[in-house]
Amino acid sequence: MKIIFAGTPEFAAVALKALIDSPHEIVAVYTQPDRPSGRGLKLTPSLVKTLALAHQLPVFQPASLKEGIEQEKLAKLNADVMVVAAYGLLLPAAVLGIPRLGCINIHPSLLPRWRGAAPIQRTIFAGDTETGVAIMQMDVGLDTGPVLLQKKYKLAEDETSQTLHDKLAVIGAEALLETLTLLEQNKVSPQPQDNANTTYADKISKEEAIIDWTRPAIELEREIRAFNPWPVAYTSWQQQNLRVWRAKALQEITNKSPRSIVRASKEGIDVATGEGVLRLLQLQLPGGKVLPVSDFYNAHRDKLGEEI
Repeated sequence: MKIIFAGTPEFAAVALKALIDSPHEIVAVYTQPDRPSGRGLKLTPSLVKTLALAHQLPVFQPASLKEGIEQEKLAKLNADVMVVAAYGLLLPAAVLGIPRLGCINIHPSLLPRWRGAAPIQRTIFAGDTETGVAIMQMDVGLDTGPVLLQKKYKLAEDETSQTLHDKLAVIGAEALLETLTLLEQNKVSPQPQDNANTTYADKISKEEAIIDWTRPAIELEREIRAFNPWPVAYTSWQQQNLRVWRAKALQEITNKSPRSIVRASKEGIDVATGEGVLRLLQLQLPGGKVLPVSDFYNAHRDKLGEEI
């Protein structure tokens, strides 16, 4: 099939690589305009653009697809289908109807659960034990279109947003290729979503990453895993922000007040919460490296005090 691919970050690049290695013809790659990045704020191409150029694929980077001239360019490509993965731009209704088979989206959740901007983080934050990838026929709503194919995945106990992202990117690429085969064979049976079971994955904010020690330890553990690698959960310590990259809720009850250090050793810094104890395992001070708790403890044991 003749395919237009639209995507921007690493999640999308995994799917694009799978398409490049497939028999399908990629007639164009759409990605967001280059963005300033790094200390020098140098304009940096997306991972999708870098991959596309390495394989001599034509790249388009419009700031919007609302303009008629951009829609005409897209129509002239005569694609069978447009594949969208974490593109970052809304597709107007006019664009959705241009390819012969419309536009399909790779979404990292089992729709209708976790429609929206941050499904991977919200999955972990909520304590879900199962997630997956949905290949969806796009319509004008926010992740509301019928599902063409779903693949399930059972979360590991120590799953972070980074590890889940990487696994779902691979599953999504595999599901995409399977869906394209079914589309070619006219064997797809779109399944409408059950709107009654919808949940929304709101965008993550940096403010959410502040650790509230009055909450239960199990919730804080999930939050820390959900916010790894961004924005990274943090707390105040010694008048500076201490980032917590890894932690584990312990099966332990304490009558100490939240924030109190229950015990500290090379195995972990155990902190009282609103319910239970949280063991800190990987920490980072401003300007410093991410340290295992044994190194952090050795360097700061005399400064730990009674509270974190």
